Amino acid sequence: MALDFLAIGDPVIDNFIRLKDASVHCKINNEECEICMRWGDKIPYESATEVSGVGNALNAAVAAAKLGLKSAVRAYVGLNENGEKCITALRDQGVDVSLIEKVPGKRTNYHFVLWYEDNRTILINHETFDYQVPALSEAPRWLYLSSLGANSLAYHKAWDEQLKKWPDTKFAFQPGTYQIQSSQEQNWLDDHLSEFEELYKRTDIFFCNKEEAQRILKLPGDTDIKNLLQKIKEIGPKIVVITDDARGAYAIDEQGEMLHTPRYPDPRPPYEITGAGDAFASTTVIALSHGKTLGEAIQWGATNASAVLQEIGAQKGLLTLEQLQKNLSNPPGPFQIEKI
Repeated sequence: MALDFLAIGDPVIDNFIRLKDASVHCKINNEECEICMRWGDKIPYESATEVSGVGNALNAAVAAAKLGLKSAVRAYVGLNENGEKCITALRDQGVDVSLIEKVPGKRTNYHFVLWYEDNRTILINHETFDYQVPALSEAPRWLYLSSLGANSLAYHKAWDEQLKKWPDTKFAFQPGTYQIQSSQEQNWLDDHLSEFEELYKRTDIFFCNKEEAQRILKLPGDTDIKNLLQKIKEIGPKIVVITDDARGAYAIDEQGEMLHTPRYPDPRPPYEITGAGDAFASTTVIALSHGKTLGEAIQWGATNASAVLQEIGAQKGLLTLEQLQKNLSNPPGPFQIEKI
């Protein structure tokens, strides 16, 4: 039976370290903020919470499974206890783990999340794996590509070649840290767009936040969301979606029509924000898989993202299909899609 949703990315264990003795310093526009702690001191923390089997692609696969799709992950972990933790966590959520490789002598990715007030800074370190495209008897309905390690350029090209053999497979691209930022080891992002030109052109729907769009386009001062949407669309994706924190999310469809969804109007303040972007992007794709329009799909995304904001980590707050439909049918405030 063909997969509805195949996610590609690196598994991670996140350790959430709740800080209580820190400060945040921002520029006058309240952007480019920095978290600060005393240099050379012992800093007390409130708690540490480990969450296994996460990462952009894994969060997407769990969201898909909870919303009724047959989902799987193609990923690599170390042949160790942490790798088993990731696999078990995914299996318990209903995700097919048969395409996860356990590699002797490799670490399973382990990140530290410095959680202060309602925001976090993540210390990341990606293990390098010998990425290979798996042999599948049937093409998946959707392929979802997200965060991978810095040595993954050849793997991206291999998936690009595989997608040429799967013309009916829809392709969603949500780039992660190493797919956006420069890497000293490879130095391939100096010419980011030409390296990924074919992959961008094959993309059915593309996701990033506003700051990532500015970095991808090398337009750090451009805050015009319409311009950012249009310029990323010109690179190749049929549909582009850009999130903008509390201002919601913006999309441009295949015909060039632009839409905006506000945040889901949950009156509660965010508890912990990790994974909200993953929930938004993956749930939008899942809604499209369920036959929803783009406007309906980004509303689905905003609704699931809001639920994730109320729990620790990227997966605990993810909604089932019944829960999501209930929240959509009775939002606690105005929640309308608008053309922009």
